[in-house]
Amino acid sequence: MIDSSLTAHVRWLDSCRDEMLELLIRLCDTNSGTRNLAGLAAVRQMLAQTFQPLGGEQSVHDIDPLESVDDAGNLVCEPLGQLLQIIKYPDRRPRVILCIHMDTVYSAASTFQKCSWIDPNRLNGPGVIDAKGGLVVMLFALRALEQSPLAGKIGWQVIINPDEEIGSPGSNRLIRQAAAAADWGLLFEPTLPNGSLVSTRKGTGNFVFVVRGKSVHSGRDFENGRNAVVALCRLMTGIHHLNGDPDVTLNVGRVSGGEALNVVPDLAIGRVNVRVRTQQQGLQVVERLQQLVRQASTEDGIRVEMRGDFTSPPKELIPGTEILQRRIESAGELVGLPVTWQPSGGASDGNKFAAAGLPNIDSLGPGGAEIHSHNEFLQVDTLVPRAQLAALVLLSMADHAGRS
Repeated sequence: MIDSSLTAHVRWLDSCRDEMLELLIRLCDTNSGTRNLAGLAAVRQMLAQTFQPLGGEQSVHDIDPLESVDDAGNLVCEPLGQLLQIIKYPDRRPRVILCIHMDTVYSAASTFQKCSWIDPNRLNGPGVIDAKGGLVVMLFALRALEQSPLAGKIGWQVIINPDEEIGSPGSNRLIRQAAAAADWGLLFEPTLPNGSLVSTRKGTGNFVFVVRGKSVHSGRDFENGRNAVVALCRLMTGIHHLNGDPDVTLNVGRVSGGEALNVVPDLAIGRVNVRVRTQQQGLQVVERLQQLVRQASTEDGIRVEMRGDFTSPPKELIPGTEILQRRIESAGELVGLPVTWQPSGGASDGNKFAAAGLPNIDSLGPGGAEIHSHNEFLQVDTLVPRAQLAALVLLSMADHAGRS
């Protein structure tokens, strides 16, 4: 249980609604799509200035480039944005990581660029809950901790990464390093539409299948061709037929291949997203995919290459997670915010922290709905309570450390 006297340190947040909204709108009105490096830099600089009064050591990190397969079947590398990190009291225990991403799914070319009001309690905007609202909640929770008498009782590390919307391939290495040095993780993805926090998450992985055949003139030499598009279609159909277990989904998301209609195509590429509930299911899916690839490759003149992996392993309950859940439930009772839990099919960076052994809760951001669409909206009346909830969790950690 959390000492009820700690609520005195979060009541001032009741007066912060307008300040939180003003910052949120500025962040959302600055495009930071994952591949908009200039926009990401602008948001990062804005955040660096906003977090600066908290103190701590700020640092900016280049992250690993994104490796992908282009439509010609070649492996290419693409630069990603930079990661912002803030560390304060690094020698204090426990040490908590607070993490959320600055990138959104909305590109610089999107028509969805600015916030607008739907009604007095619903703000529509790009990234308004996924996850710029979470950035604001995280900032104000830390402000509550740092201006309290319990400041300095715990160590904390902020990670704001630029590539979560594509699975955090570039920041994965730093995330795992940070997890090894921490005790708890708090992440600020939005709550589920019904207000529940996420208990477990499916793992997700993207796989690319490059099929090569033999190109010939379709009129003069058709029988000597080896049609890569046809071979790919057979393979993708086989992959689709692996569906059936509701805990495992394989989505054939994109296929490409062929050029002139009078040429037998010698190259075709299929891209598949896979989601699983457990690590064992992930291993089984990969084995089945490899079997289908081997089978497709036995066809005369057809070669198939599979690339990819689970970028976010399944987030299952690990030791320590239930302790963190009970702490959050207790904090919710004190701020009048009932806490319920629900599994999610979506992945987050919480998957990566859990895979590295760090107990974490990853849905402490504000409420709303319709993320990844032009209808994305924030329920404004969730901003302050969610900041109070996170602040009280941090304060309880500090209070417990001070009594130890």
